[in-house]
Amino acid sequence: MPGLAKNCHSDPGFATFARHQNPKQIVAVPMFSHSSPIKFSSSALALSLLLCPAARADDKPKQIVLISFDGAHDNALWTKSREIATRNGAHFTYFLSCTFLMNHDQAKAYQGPGQKPGKSNVGFAKSDDEIRTRIANIWGAHQEGADISSHACGHFDGKKWTEADWKQEFITARVALRDAWKNAGAATEEPDGWEEFATHDVKGFRAPYLSTSDGLVPAEKAMGFEYDASLVTRGPQLPQNVGGLSRFGLPLIPEGLDHHLVIGMDYNFYVHHSKGVEDVQDSKSFEDRTFDAFEAAFDKEYDGDRNPLQLGFHFVEMNAGAY
Repeated sequence: MPGLAKNCHSDPGFATFARHQNPKQIVAVPMFSHSSPIKFSSSALALSLLLCPAARADDKPKQIVLISFDGAHDNALWTKSREIATRNGAHFTYFLSCTFLMNHDQAKAYQGPGQKPGKSNVGFAKSDDEIRTRIANIWGAHQEGADISSHACGHFDGKKWTEADWKQEFITARVALRDAWKNAGAATEEPDGWEEFATHDVKGFRAPYLSTSDGLVPAEKAMGFEYDASLVTRGPQLPQNVGGLSRFGLPLIPEGLDHHLVIGMDYNFYVHHSKGVEDVQDSKSFEDRTFDAFEAAFDKEYDGDRNPLQLGFHFVEMNAGAY
């Protein structure tokens, strides 16, 4: 995406759009913040004021933009996203798929609910070296204020899963993260605090394919999650509170001359634009169309109620990085 104008805790890469001449009051935050006594998952507006308490010229709350990455596997994109965050004072949410912490031998022991042993829809890590680089990125991003959350393990469709099925997958993900340094042959390099982080600081979840079942929320509560980001909403909305669990939704936003509603996520634009097939020739056109849609969604909230605008991405550069 093109660069954006910077303001308090904003991200010129993602937060306030560059085509505006005047900086806007915006705050780019992760869905869960460990640095604040007020968690974003419990009060979006309160956290925005806490992080950026400067006077509000229009007497409205700061505009919050939530940026997340599903999968969180490609180490080159870990580096790229962390550099963007550091350079611009932004904090992202990374939904980690735990099979990317498993090498070929470890993969044989993994079995998702209702699946054959060793199966994953997104694959596994290719080597211990790759895993060591990845977990160093995870720890570095965590130390920099990013939110490391869960995308489960094998990227399976859980629409028929029971509460026990979800809990099985969550426990597998927690153990894989906790034991990642040891399993990658780097136990002596494990940072102080890693086990505490892996066991207690992963507070959010997004379901693969945004596919849920009645068993999901009870399982999330039982596992101590504080938020879920698996919903789809008709436009940006404040998170729902379901018995203490905050539920965020990716918004449907209008795109193109026909204002076709598309889920605010790169993959959905990829499918809408090119039916999920790489089209390098039209990459710039797709980028411009997506930018215009994101900008219009941002402007509508900024000029209106200022509900948090959530935009989702993957660690895959679709249509030659258009998104």
